[in-house]
Amino acid sequence: MDSLPCSLVIFGVVLGVIFAALTRPHGVADEMPKQFRAGAVAIDITPESFPVSSSGSMTHREAIRAHDPLHARCLVLDNGETSIALVTCDSCMIPREIYDEAKTIASEATGIRTDHMLCSATHTHTAVSVAPTFQSEVQHDYIPFLTQQIAKGIVQAHSRLKPAKVGWAVGNNPRQVFNRRWFLRPGTAITDPFDEGTDRVRMNPSANSPTLLRPAGPIDPEIPVLSVQDLEGQPIAVWGNYSLHYVGGVPSESLSADYFGEFARQVTQMLESDDARSPVVVTMTNGTSGDINNVNFFEGHPRQEPFEQIRVVANDVATSAMVAHQRTVMEDWVSIDMLETELELGVRHPTEEDITRAKNLIAEAGSGPWSDRRLIYANETLDLVDYPDTVTVKLQAIRIGDLAIVSSPCETFVETGLAIKKASPFQPTFTIELANGYNGYLPTPEQHALGGYETWRAKSSYLAVDAEPKVRETLLGLLNELKRRERAMQSDGS
Repeated sequence: MDSLPCSLVIFGVVLGVIFAALTRPHGVADEMPKQFRAGAVAIDITPESFPVSSSGSMTHREAIRAHDPLHARCLVLDNGETSIALVTCDSCMIPREIYDEAKTIASEATGIRTDHMLCSATHTHTAVSVAPTFQSEVQHDYIPFLTQQIAKGIVQAHSRLKPAKVGWAVGNNPRQVFNRRWFLRPGTAITDPFDEGTDRVRMNPSANSPTLLRPAGPIDPEIPVLSVQDLEGQPIAVWGNYSLHYVGGVPSESLSADYFGEFARQVTQMLESDDARSPVVVTMTNGTSGDINNVNFFEGHPRQEPFEQIRVVANDVATSAMVAHQRTVMEDWVSIDMLETELELGVRHPTEEDITRAKNLIAEAGSGPWSDRRLIYANETLDLVDYPDTVTVKLQAIRIGDLAIVSSPCETFVETGLAIKKASPFQPTFTIELANGYNGYLPTPEQHALGGYETWRAKSSYLAVDAEPKVRETLLGLLNELKRRERAMQSDGS
């Protein structure tokens, strides 16, 4: 039989392709299988020269050495549709401007959107001072190095992206967290640096004292754990979260990552990860710990050698985190979504009477530095005169599968974290504080009414009394929007 003309053959092939496309079952697509990838790195942010100004105290301190290295720990997650970066820095607090510049640099190099990057500080009180608080002097020559290292860490983590699995679980450890704000027995004097005499609670009272009545707030013992592994089951990253301010016990002349760094070392050892080519990156992020610390006020404890309590706490929390890690259910692929918004909050300004009192106190005492709290807060009062009437804070919400994370740029009270967890449409949910900037303490209005250190007007506590409800409502709004988008995506795919 004579061969068909070429044009008829081509026409038949085209008809066959069209027929196959029309008769393909609904939902079958010519897509490559989705691939989840992850990359992580811990980049050194230890200063290259000493001495340096060290934050975390009301008086100026200089560190002449680093007891252990400081790091910016970076994790990039990519599911083929969305990429996000999580960064946690061994620092007390970092201003928004530093993060914003680092994000811009990293975004240009990786393509990850800046509003898909969450950067936070651990709140170690023995890091380099980069934010103006009390009498600490900002180490200005360290800021360019810190900025570049944060950006470099995100870029390096992105370059290490490889096929991965992800999972999460929640651990629990009530042994290392205590509310540090206390009601005292009637008749016990509670002073304040403004001589107002209206405080009803005291921060960090004497442990096991007859004057103690009861804590002024709850604790959050949860340890959410995000685990990332390669396809062979080797760990890439473990991201923990715990609502503990810091531990301390570090000599004033030393820098240290505090228990956050020790947690990372101990979990790394427990994972027995010794792959020099791609070592596991372990991180402890700070939850909502504005009113939480590691002091057992109920019983007290004997004085310990420097760094000993850090090791004790890190080991206990690491053990609890590993219990959660071992029951993590790993997923080959999960959807990722992230939202960011900005919120305008009011500033508590001193009155003319406050300013006059502050000026008189300092004029009488002479120039600083000062050790008297009345003078320290008088100086804070004068510093706040030039603050704007409002500030804009950056808030974020992330969904990784069924896990949700929200961020706050404040030293957030534990009550806020618990309320967000309870009302969130996602389980589990946790909060990373001191993220994407620094805007001081965030007491609830009820805690503001009780007074105490965390409410005393200063560069470390200047937001309006109604700031916390606004932050909490906005974060829950972001979580609800993530839930709406998730349902819409599921509906479109059905």
